[in-house]
Amino acid sequence: MAADDQFPDARAPQSAPETPPVRFTLDGAAVEAAPGETLWEAAKRLGTTLPHLCHRDGPGYRPDGNCRACMVEIEGERVLAASCIRTPTPGMVVRSASDRAQRARKGVLELLLADQPKGAAAPDKSASIWEMAARAGAAAESPYPAAAPSSHAELNFSAAAPLEDASHPAMAVNLDACIHCNLCVRACREVQVNDVIGMAGRGAEARIVFDQGDPMGESSCVACGECVAACPTGALMPASLAPARDSAAHDESVRSVCPYCGVGCQLEFKVKDGRIAAVEGADGPANENRLCVKGRFGFDYIDHAHRLRQPLIRRADAPAKGLNVDPANPYTHFRPATWDEALDAAAGGLDRLRQSHGGQAVAGFGSAKGSNEEAYLFQKLIRQAFGHNNVDHCTRLCHASSVAALMENVGSGAVTATFNEIENADVAIVIGANPTENHPVAATYFKQFAARGGKLIVMDPRGQGLKRHASHMLQFRPGADVALLNAIAHVIVDEGLHDAAYIERFTEGFEAYAAHLKGFSPEAMAPLCGIDAATLREVARVFARAEAGMIFWGMGVSQHVHGTDNSRCLIALALLTGNVGKPGAGLHPLRGQNNVQGASDAGLIPMVLTDYQPVAAETTRLRFQDLWGVAIDPEPGLTVVEIIRAMDAGAIKGMYVLGENPAMSDPDVAHARAALA
Repeated sequence: MAADDQFPDARAPQSAPETPPVRFTLDGAAVEAAPGETLWEAAKRLGTTLPHLCHRDGPGYRPDGNCRACMVEIEGERVLAASCIRTPTPGMVVRSASDRAQRARKGVLELLLADQPKGAAAPDKSASIWEMAARAGAAAESPYPAAAPSSHAELNFSAAAPLEDASHPAMAVNLDACIHCNLCVRACREVQVNDVIGMAGRGAEARIVFDQGDPMGESSCVACGECVAACPTGALMPASLAPARDSAAHDESVRSVCPYCGVGCQLEFKVKDGRIAAVEGADGPANENRLCVKGRFGFDYIDHAHRLRQPLIRRADAPAKGLNVDPANPYTHFRPATWDEALDAAAGGLDRLRQSHGGQAVAGFGSAKGSNEEAYLFQKLIRQAFGHNNVDHCTRLCHASSVAALMENVGSGAVTATFNEIENADVAIVIGANPTENHPVAATYFKQFAARGGKLIVMDPRGQGLKRHASHMLQFRPGADVALLNAIAHVIVDEGLHDAAYIERFTEGFEAYAAHLKGFSPEAMAPLCGIDAATLREVARVFARAEAGMIFWGMGVSQHVHGTDNSRCLIALALLTGNVGKPGAGLHPLRGQNNVQGASDAGLIPMVLTDYQPVAAETTRLRFQDLWGVAIDPEPGLTVVEIIRAMDAGAIKGMYVLGENPAMSDPDVAHARAALA
């Protein structure tokens, strides 16, 4: 079943009725607040940022109101109110700058400072608690005496929960600076949904613990570092900054995109003396400040001794090519060169191959981790300079089958909805993917969705971490994807749960599809897929009866000889239930690298040019011929796998490889390494 030409009309945004703003008075001025906006948020929007410690001004965090550093006075009320959790009502009169409110905030900060480590003992001299104290007018040296007990013996703390804990390789713990704001607890439980950090004890013995009071490095912590980002005192901070005791120990911040997985998290590198001192999440649409262990702590490889500091050229007397180069000492095979010499050698070598053997002797592997501009220029270079389409990138080995199915059925190889659209869904299927390990930040949205009551259906032959958040876990027999998915679709059609109006308006081929499904009853498919018929029927009903559903899949679906069929089944399931083109619905293959989509859009594919225009189409070729000044080869190029075979056969004699590693990523690495050698 495929979408017809009217399908894009289904994507028109749905407007919701507007709720009128709330009018109230703030510090003598008549103001308006959006529905649900707190007093703290309204004050900030209007230019007044009240002190705050237990509140993190960022997406994903709910205010808690326990630190009392943001108190304001409300006319007619006996007690002060925490502005971070109080919303205005029509006609309310709020005074944030009254003497009473200011004295209360100052007193709270001075009491907290009384128990903070001072001077050289402070774990982070740039922690936000010091800024908030200054904002409240509190003296850096509190007039109050420090709390007496500060040792385990006096507080009867467990030896497993030391005040200072250096057991974790990436994060330093100094609970002497902890103010019990619970931000780290919310960061761990509600934002990243890892449930590692909690509070233990009562009264004076209350303390932050990891799991059952374990040292942080021995707990189930996955090192996402969200607690480090949230902590306002330095009680938790990156281990790389702990020796300097200063989270602001950097010269500049550089905004970038995480190079690891396909989520596309935005981040900020904190650079000191030309080196990365720390990494913080940025408020990008994919991650909303969140990062995983690799994104936050995985950049020490940049300064690794094995990294090249200058171009190298292979020595004339080097041994035969193969896995015989020691990365710690490449000079047994290579010699240092200048950039000019290295570039001339590379360009000259490729040009000599072109002149002596023809342009077909040179092929290109591009990268899904580069920018759109780099992908465009790379494929243009191969097509323009060497006169053929033998250029490809890693999508061929991961989601090419998904792209083919999406192009065939919805007319676009792109996802139809971002993964964080799940916040508007009622049900979601995750199949052939392990997001908690491979897309950890995306997994936070899935876990939050389940915590809010959404139905999360996980389908995978293996057990995985997302299982504990799932309403249904289907560990089906490997390779039985089509049987499983068609059985679910059979139930939806057989029980009349499909969206007939949507199918009539936006799809074609339903009758043939319904006839095809008749042979896939759950009872017939259960022995094949290893899931009992009753469970298959229940899952089908849950998905079909939801108002909005999303489907996510990974390379467990696409990396099959029948990967395109697997993807077709998922797409048909979404169209069958009307779950493409509306809020909280859509199809999303979870990509392996951070710019798979952009590299594909830019034309880094052997059979299409930019924007998926086929090279076989004459009008397309003429358009690019006018643009580039050269004729475009009408023959689709070789894929990654076919290029390796042609190298092995001697037809391809030179390769330009940009940001790829076929010696590690090819399905048959032994064959690939022999061909490269």
